[in-house]
Amino acid sequence: MRNFFQILLCSLLLFTYHLRAQTPELPRYQTAEEQSLGQPVTLAPIGITTPPASPVRTMAEWEELQALLITWNGQNTILTEIVRAARLECKVVISCENQTVVNQAKNKLTTSGVDITTNVEFVIAPNNSIWVRDYGPNSVYSNDIDSLYFVDWIYNRTNRPKDDTIATTLAPYFKVPLYSTSAAPTDMVNTGGNFMSDGMGTAFSSSLILDENETGNPYGVTAKSESQIDQIMEDFMGINRYIKMEPLPYDVIHHIDMHMKLLDEERILVGQYPQGVADGPQIEANIQYVLSNFQSSFGTPYKVVRIPMPPEGNLYPNNGGDYRTYANAVFVNKTIIVPFYQQQYDTTAQRIWEEAMPGYKVVGINCNSIIPSLGAIHCITKEVGVNEPLRIVHQTLECQDNSEQPLAYPVYAKIQHRSGIAGAKVYFTTDLNGPWQSVDMYQGIIPNDDWFGSIPAQTPGSIVYYYIEALAVSGKTITRPLPAPEGWWKFCVKQSSGAQNLVATLEEIYPNPASAITVVPVNAANKVQGRITIFNSLGQEVQTLFSGEIPGGNSNYFLDAGKLPAGTYWVRCQAGSQVSTRKLVIR
Repeated sequence: MRNFFQILLCSLLLFTYHLRAQTPELPRYQTAEEQSLGQPVTLAPIGITTPPASPVRTMAEWEELQALLITWNGQNTILTEIVRAARLECKVVISCENQTVVNQAKNKLTTSGVDITTNVEFVIAPNNSIWVRDYGPNSVYSNDIDSLYFVDWIYNRTNRPKDDTIATTLAPYFKVPLYSTSAAPTDMVNTGGNFMSDGMGTAFSSSLILDENETGNPYGVTAKSESQIDQIMEDFMGINRYIKMEPLPYDVIHHIDMHMKLLDEERILVGQYPQGVADGPQIEANIQYVLSNFQSSFGTPYKVVRIPMPPEGNLYPNNGGDYRTYANAVFVNKTIIVPFYQQQYDTTAQRIWEEAMPGYKVVGINCNSIIPSLGAIHCITKEVGVNEPLRIVHQTLECQDNSEQPLAYPVYAKIQHRSGIAGAKVYFTTDLNGPWQSVDMYQGIIPNDDWFGSIPAQTPGSIVYYYIEALAVSGKTITRPLPAPEGWWKFCVKQSSGAQNLVATLEEIYPNPASAITVVPVNAANKVQGRITIFNSLGQEVQTLFSGEIPGGNSNYFLDAGKLPAGTYWVRCQAGSQVSTRKLVIR
């Protein structure tokens, strides 16, 4: 159990956030009124309470969706904008308390100009709150890509019993079996906002999952050790590696979706505060713990994409500001819906998202009205996977060296569909304004899910863009990345040994001119010790932005331009004996 001072801190923060909340709806955290109700409501077990008979795999959030779930329970303007964006990608299923709420939702959507005649459906499902991410069912597949199942946990807001049983309405609506961890000995509490899966058997949570199921827990579930929790997650969800991190001091609910997000099997988007501010030190400690102790499911180091955690005015959560975050976003097929707050910060966040996920449509929705309740876009949405996924798993190529691969660059992928795979291709180009070329992929010598292709060797110094397209025996096709050819992966072809390669170089700084959070991108051939400094127009060093190990590939560093006087500055990156500079104007 947390010690007395941690509990006192959380209680004070909860009280502060409760006073600041602008809406009467239930917040994501448990209110003082709910806590005063005493014993939690004990619900009867739901669904099938034994694990699925066949091996299962939990879907990753970037996989293909048939539907996005929302609950119409307050924050109607935000929900309207989610429906507006998401219905262009998949069906939006809106859970409503009763027919009166259905009519209210329809009226709000239609008067706001949202077409509800296609890809919008309403289901009457009693509920207590808007936070469907936390209590909604999880999509899992038997044997990787066969039958779709729902798996439901016990919700940690047991005084919201209607939320905790909404899966019993949604499972028959989608015509899928419902499994649940709602009966001993596999009764287990967990929440969707504190869970992320890479689709390959690895998942992340904070150690809240351990507290919720320990001896003396307030939910009435049987006490479980960490190994017992891990076994339940493996049996019900196919999670064979469950990584748990320390909770954050100022994130009262301890849900990881408030500061991080998996972008794919190898990359983690991580929120970043100014040095020493709010949850910044613990976030950094957690990420270093992950990087030092775990590798991706491909056996490679995780890559971290940084994105600023913006202030509310000049306030951060440690001094009363809202817990603003750009990580609390949701994938909806080829669209990513991101919480927005203030233009001077939002434009930077949007560019980071767009550069990290080429080709995806990034839609920002103002979340100032909901963030005081400790949640944003991800918290009020839930994905439902397609019934017959055509799955492509590919480890993206790193920079290639023609001296090692003189003829072609091998491309490997795992491609699966329940009907079988009829064929696959790799498309590639070195000019995004020019035509794409393609090469066939071939199945392994022993027929299985492994496919192989090769991109012909390209000119040293070029950038190669590529994507994979697969065709199932059923006739279904899909690409990865999903928005290809507008979306793609890329790799560089190294210069010949006689040419000079920059160790690390500054890329274009943005926004520029700048007045607030500014991104300083660096591209390094390999990890290297480096230093990034800021000089004024007189050549005087005014700030050391970073000093330490610069990782290989692309990385971002953040400057708060608002803390420097207006004028012209030079940003300097020194890595080894090489130096690169960029001009920065602050206004």
